[in-house]
Amino acid sequence: MKILLIGEYSRLHNSLKEGLEKLGHHVTIIGFGDDFKDYPVDIKLQEYYQTGRSKFLKQVIFKLFKLDLVSRNIQKQFQSYTSQLTHYDVVQLINENAFKTIPKVEKKLLEYIFSHNKNVFLLSCGTDYTSVNYALNKKFKYSILTPYFEKRESKKSYYYALKFSTKAYKDLHQYIYKNVKGIIASDLDYHIPLEHNPKYLGLAPNPINTDTLKYSEVDSSNKIVIFHGVNASKYYKKGNNFFTEALEIIQKKHPDKVEILTVTNLPYHEYINTFNKAHIVLDQVYAYDQGFNALEAMAKGKVVFTGAEQDWLSYYNVKENTIAINALPDVDYLVQTLDWLILNPETIKTISKNARRFIESEHYYIDSAKHYLDLWTKVKNA
Repeated sequence: MKILLIGEYSRLHNSLKEGLEKLGHHVTIIGFGDDFKDYPVDIKLQEYYQTGRSKFLKQVIFKLFKLDLVSRNIQKQFQSYTSQLTHYDVVQLINENAFKTIPKVEKKLLEYIFSHNKNVFLLSCGTDYTSVNYALNKKFKYSILTPYFEKRESKKSYYYALKFSTKAYKDLHQYIYKNVKGIIASDLDYHIPLEHNPKYLGLAPNPINTDTLKYSEVDSSNKIVIFHGVNASKYYKKGNNFFTEALEIIQKKHPDKVEILTVTNLPYHEYINTFNKAHIVLDQVYAYDQGFNALEAMAKGKVVFTGAEQDWLSYYNVKENTIAINALPDVDYLVQTLDWLILNPETIKTISKNARRFIESEHYYIDSAKHYLDLWTKVKNA
């Protein structure tokens, strides 16, 4: 089949592409590369007016004339590629705002996609209307909005998420749902809010390319290395503040037993290599399931503090803290759990092996690609 994947978050579409190509399909990705992470895409879109004077100019023009220069520029780029965006057997949007434009422009771009491709699907991945409103109604015990509720961050800093609850984005959401053939969730954080939606096709576990992510057996004879990767713009949203505080305590308690590596805003190829020597990776707090960074670390045999809530344990029928560590917004809990691992290096080895086996059995990129194909084909042929 000829498949178009629109947008990229955390390398999901790249890994899916690799799996689909192994199965003999032709795949094109159009997108931005996910900001500083700079993932490869086949058709590269650029976001201008993001820094310095150009950003100030953009803000002034929008305030005076309600004209969004970023969206207008992306629309021009899109128009130069339209001949490459038609007649695909399957098209998948990474998100309800895959082109990262304002709703009015997003609709225009999607109108072209819908009118020139028969089978368009939506991936619920990252914030969208359904997941944000589920979180706003506090149906999760915690979520990415928890720091907002607790006033750790301003409403302005949460615009990227809260915008989906506005009328303009609700209208965009309804327009997309009307035109797509179905919706797929990338993990449980998006699956749970969608469970009773009539267009929901099911969860397709994130595809992880374990052919390129090699497992290395843990050597705990020296210091235990703890890796803390920070995306500065999401410091509180990911719960990095809890990790930072816990690590300060751990460093004082075990100065001779641990080495702590903290990095900020690394491009993907640097990030994935920087944590190679780590035994433990601190990923995020406010999640029920693992995102891409956590899964790739688990594939390499790291013990990862991430989302591993009871819903996840039940879904995959696994035992608590045997494959991944459920990170909680609780410094004492994080310190106690890190203590347990540092003082029991054989447990680190066991979890490391379990993590790799879990990724191979539940997230192998070719199996995941087959799952996507099954979901797409079932609807296409209905």
